[in-house]
Amino acid sequence: MWKRDEAVRPVSGGQPVAAAQPPAPAPAGNAGSRPETNHLMEKDIVNIGKSVVIKGELNGSEDLTIEGHVEGTIQLRDHVLTIGPNGKIKAQVFAKAVIVLGEVTGNVTASDKVDIRDNGSVDGDIISPRVAIAEGAHFRGSVDMQRKGAAAASPGAPKAAAAPQPAAQQPAQQKQEQNAPQRVGA
Repeated sequence: MWKRDEAVRPVSGGQPVAAAQPPAPAPAGNAGSRPETNHLMEKDIVNIGKSVVIKGELNGSEDLTIEGHVEGTIQLRDHVLTIGPNGKIKAQVFAKAVIVLGEVTGNVTASDKVDIRDNGSVDGDIISPRVAIAEGAHFRGSVDMQRKGAAAASPGAPKAAAAPQPAAQQPAQQKQEQNAPQRVGA
């Protein structure tokens, strides 16, 4: 319902002027509208500034850029973590992808990739199927590049070790393994 007092106000010259009002929210059925798209884009960009210090556990469900200091644990399992050039992290990191431009001290686990860029530094172990270390980057630790499900069938493993044994042989082997130490001592 339109109210004249809210929509139009007189100016000292006597001419009515439309009052500045915020844009009306889009109807729920109009999912592709521009205001909602801008809101989603703004929501997905999250920064922790240079002067921010966090000690403890940091969990999130959106991409994150850290320029400040974080100590503890960072968990962004399905999202990208970027450590900016001013970022200093002393934490265990779990994310979909980790991009390092600053300093990380601690183990990094990523389900997709770890990218240590020029002047980036990682002191700790990396577990990720894809790892990129740029020229000029610093890395000290170990790298485990196992793919998802690679523990079950690794390409370098002999076929006999990877093949499952028949169920009838498994109990017999288990009995032998259990009895073997007893025979030695008897």
